[in-house]
Parts: sequence; structure tokens; C-alpha cells
Amino acid sequence: MALTDKKRRFVQALQSGLSGAKAAIHAGYSEKGAAVAASRLMKDKDVQEALGRVKQVNKLKEEAAATGTEISLPDLGKLYSDPLEFLKAVANDPEQDMKLRVDAAKAWVPYVHGKIGEQGKKDAKKKAAGDAVAGGKFGAPPRPPLLRVVGKG
Repeated sequence: MALTDKKRRFVQALQSGLSGAKAAIHAGYSEKGAAVAASRLMKDKDVQEALGRVKQVNKLKEEAAATGTEISLPDLGKLYSDPLEFLKAVANDPEQDMKLRVDAAKAWVPYVHGKIGEQGKKDAKKKAAGDAVAGGKFGAPPRPPLLRVVGKG
């Protein structure tokens, strides 16, 4: 399962220095079940992965600060000049959160598949009337072919 909004808020609260139960309350869990929820969330694999990513980034920042260099994260604006390419990359990336992938796919679809136009009441009536008159015993006969007279020139 993906990192939900409550799980994300729980991870952020833990990063800010709150204890497990207080972080669970901050994330939106009830006060009575906060300790149980915190214990369950700490065992959750998505929460553990999120905390691991945060620890990696913090470790890189500390190493960069110790050596006196600056940590540079890739600028996505320079990696993808076309927004559609960025949306494709996010939608097709299996490591991304599923909700983020779905949102990227929703944003990408209108550029790939055209929207089917809806007919209004008047258009539908006009089409039905044309279909009724076009065929049948009492319908109008087909138009005669246009003859072109070749003149003397």
C-alpha cells in the first residue's frame, strides 16, 4: 500500500522531533489509540521506507556540510524541457507513489486522447429527424446526378 496522507503526516511529525504517540495525534489519529497507531505505523513498510529516505538525505547533507561542499539535487526543470515528457516519466516510474502516478496519468491523458464531444438535445433531435426522413417508403428520393454539359469552346 502507498504512503497515505496520514502516514506522510506521521513521518513529518516524527522528523520534527515528536514522540510516536504525539506524532500519531498530530497525524490525525485519536488520542485514545495514538500509542497503538504509532506502534503499527512504525512497523509499516511504507513509513519505514520514507524514514529511510529521509535518513539518507540527512546523511548526505551532513557529509556535505562536513566536507564544506554543497549538495545539489537534480533540477527537474533542466531534465525535462517538455512537460509531457515529465508526466510520462512520472506516470511510468514504478518507484513513485501510486497516487502520484495516477495523477500524472490523468494530467497526461487529455494530450494523448481527444475528448469525445457530447451531443446536445437539439443536435440529437436533428440527427434523429434526418435518419427518419432519409430512408423508408415515404422518404425523399435520392438526388439525381449532376450532369455537366460540355459546350463548344
